Amino acid sequence: MCYVIVTGRSLLWTLLSLVALMAVLSGLITPKWLVGPRTIKDTKNGSELHVPTVGIFNRCIRLHGKTHCANFNVDGFATDSSVFPGCWKASYFFLSLGLAIMAITVLAALVGCCIQSIGRKSIFNLAGVAQVIAGISYLLGMILYPAGWGAERVQRICGAEADAFYLADCTLGWAFYSAVIGVSLTFVCAVISGQAEKSTASDKVQDKMNEGKTLICLA
Repeated sequence: MCYVIVTGRSLLWTLLSLVALMAVLSGLITPKWLVGPRTIKDTKNGSELHVPTVGIFNRCIRLHGKTHCANFNVDGFATDSSVFPGCWKASYFFLSLGLAIMAITVLAALVGCCIQSIGRKSIFNLAGVAQVIAGISYLLGMILYPAGWGAERVQRICGAEADAFYLADCTLGWAFYSAVIGVSLTFVCAVISGQAEKSTASDKVQDKMNEGKTLICLA
């Protein structure tokens, strides 16, 4: 018989896992990791204020009087390192790997309502271990990103003084902080997964099963 079990802790774990995934994903695809100093350019309509920004694989600059955002990893990981710094390639890889693993755990969280174990192993515990691995992959990506701040691309925006782990005239953008929040939540989810497993295997759940209920919802 198939049982659908939803508890307050399992629901919290599922929602936080989804939020953690979306926080890192939105940060990764947004060119707002670094924010350059404000520049004023003269145009036919007068002076215009522009703030250049750059992400891991994309950037926003002023081009022909308009803000132009585009990817610079035109050939993927084969893109020349002068265009797509090597440290950023590695950062992109590890963050993407973490996202892929985290996406699987979110799917596991949804499936966990109906299937609580795989091969006699709790799906919650397996997902928790996977979330730790995803978090470690994220951390590697987050560390490698500032290691590439000495690249020519960064120096054009932040100043010639920019170097690894030193931003010079730039500041960190909201996309970077979004990724940091997502990474932190990933480790929180790994901890909560154990509580989610305990809540779905509690005596209260077993009592509901003994009563013949197939849809079990507990606070």
